[in-house]
Amino acid sequence: MWRLLLLVLMLLGALNWWRYERPVDPGPGVLAPEVPRQRVLVNAAPVRLKGFTMMPLASFALDARVLSREDYHWDTGARVSPTDLVLGWGPMSDGAVLDQIRISQRSRWYRWRVKQFPIPQRAIEIHSANMHLIPADDGVRRRMQSIRVGQVVSIEGALVEVNGEDGWRWRSSMTRNDVGDGACELILVKQIRVR
Repeated sequence: MWRLLLLVLMLLGALNWWRYERPVDPGPGVLAPEVPRQRVLVNAAPVRLKGFTMMPLASFALDARVLSREDYHWDTGARVSPTDLVLGWGPMSDGAVLDQIRISQRSRWYRWRVKQFPIPQRAIEIHSANMHLIPADDGVRRRMQSIRVGQVVSIEGALVEVNGEDGWRWRSSMTRNDVGDGACELILVKQIRVR
C-alpha cells in the first residue's frame, strides 16, 4: 500500500513539475529589448499589507525574460515576498547569450558563472537583477505562482521600502547599476502577465 502511495506522490510531483516548473525555451534573440522604467514618487501614500507598511519609492515597470525563480517559505521576507525572479533584459534576454551563462539563486541571492564571457561582465550586471516580488493581492499571487523560467513577463508596480511592526526593514535598490548586498529590487507587484 505504501508503495502505491509513494508512486502516486511521485507521479503528482512529476506532473506538477511538467505543468508549472519546467523551463520554457523561447529560442535565441533579444526578447525584452527595453530597460526597466521607473519614476520617483513624491508623497506617495503608504500601503498596509499583511502586517507590514510599504512606502512606495518609485513607480516601476519592465518587460524581462525569467532567468531563474526561487520561492521562499521560512525567512522573514517570505511573509511579504514569497517569490524571487532573476530577470534579464537587453542582451540578457537573448537565449544565445544565456546558453553560455550558468545562473543560480539561493538565500535571496542571484549568482552567475561563465567559462568565457559571451558579453562583457558589466553588461551582465546591468541587464539582469534578482527581484523580490510582493504580490499586491491574491490574483497577482496566483499569476506569480505560474511563472516559469524562460518566459517573458511584464511587471507593473512600485519599488518599496517595507517596515515591520517589530522594526524589521527591507529597502529596494533604486538603480540597475549596483551589484552585491542591497542591489535587489523589492517590488510591490500590481500587475504581472506573461507576454
